[in-house]
Amino acid sequence: MLEKYRNKIMTPAEAAKVVKNGDWVDFGFGNGFPELFDEALAARRDELTDVKIRGGLVYRPLIHTVDCDPEMKHFHYYSWHLGAYERKMFTQKRLSFVPMLLRLLPEMYREYLKVDVAVIPVSKPDENGYCGLGLASYGWRAIMKKARTVVFEINEHMPTLQGVDGSHRVSLDEADVIMEGEHGPLCTSGYRTPSEADLQIARNVVAEIPSGATLSLGVGTIPFTIAQLLAQSDKEDLGCHTGTISDAFLALYKAGKLTNARKEVQTGRSTWNLASGSEELYDWLQEHPDLFYPADVEYVHNPRVMEKISNYISINGGVQLDLMGQENAESVGTRQLSGVGGQLDFLEGAFLSRGGAGYICIESSRVDKKGVRHSNILPAIPAGSAISGPRALIQNVATEYGVAHLTGLSLKERAKAMIAVAHPDFRAELTEYAEKTFG
Repeated sequence: MLEKYRNKIMTPAEAAKVVKNGDWVDFGFGNGFPELFDEALAARRDELTDVKIRGGLVYRPLIHTVDCDPEMKHFHYYSWHLGAYERKMFTQKRLSFVPMLLRLLPEMYREYLKVDVAVIPVSKPDENGYCGLGLASYGWRAIMKKARTVVFEINEHMPTLQGVDGSHRVSLDEADVIMEGEHGPLCTSGYRTPSEADLQIARNVVAEIPSGATLSLGVGTIPFTIAQLLAQSDKEDLGCHTGTISDAFLALYKAGKLTNARKEVQTGRSTWNLASGSEELYDWLQEHPDLFYPADVEYVHNPRVMEKISNYISINGGVQLDLMGQENAESVGTRQLSGVGGQLDFLEGAFLSRGGAGYICIESSRVDKKGVRHSNILPAIPAGSAISGPRALIQNVATEYGVAHLTGLSLKERAKAMIAVAHPDFRAELTEYAEKTFG
């Protein structure tokens, strides 16, 4: 560590003492999780009351401040977007979920939210005292400016890229506390083997993607399968402007397809806010920093930035859609599964882009544990479920039976298009509902 910052360096146990009763503490988003601070703060449980913690989409298998306090007498965790552990805790009523749109999150912090302590995972500093924001730029710049105390948790495993113009960079001067310690390996994620339905959905979408398109790919098996098929296709000069960069883009790069050559904004570079995937993905970020433009959520998720990129294609998954095209991407009834995150941001950006298009990809049906088949295309989204995507913003719905192109269609026409891509077992009852409802 540089000598001038020695007076700021603390152990995790010392750093955790900056938290006081009643404080709001921010832990960040995705792979940007302060694991050592979380564990040290949990160790102070019996000294503290009414500490509120914000975070979201945590990839780690355990959040110590949640795990140690089942009755939430000391810590209350608020999630912007449920990851696997957060989903389990939400079901057990051990944390709270807060709806939000990612592009608006920095404005929420500036105008509405209190921040006492911001705990920011960063990479090892360079010789000038600058650190990279590792795997999550998130909305840290806005949060840091609001915080009473800024803690940098230096993670020795984080990629050190800082962005070609400092877009992913912070200075040790901006920290009140600098924390060091030994971290576990970075969290990795993979994909299940695609089903035949997944493969056909991917084929249907790939057929509509032109050469030179810039992609926003959600994290999941279908977006990854789309990338794999694109890697094997004759499509050329694809680009990346996405919320989360993943192994889907690495597959395109290894196939020589990801050049960003035709992307009008940050030409030649892949733009992203979060990173999640394999160790190979993280090595790619570390070894080729000049290929990337990691940046704040306010930039990456801004539809007016995407508007400047021609042939911008947004691809995401969903849980259910109805015959009007309304989408539920995040819940089963009132049981929260995830969150809307940036899906609406990228759908709007694709809508604004010249030649752009947004796709919701979903298997037409599912089979429950008893072997009973259920349609994922419904007459109406059930009461209590989230409406993640309004019907006016859903352009294209892809299932294994084709792509429903909804832009500009009337309610009756939208219903007909949705029925055409529904599972055949349910088309008759959907048609009966549509005829009664839409004429």
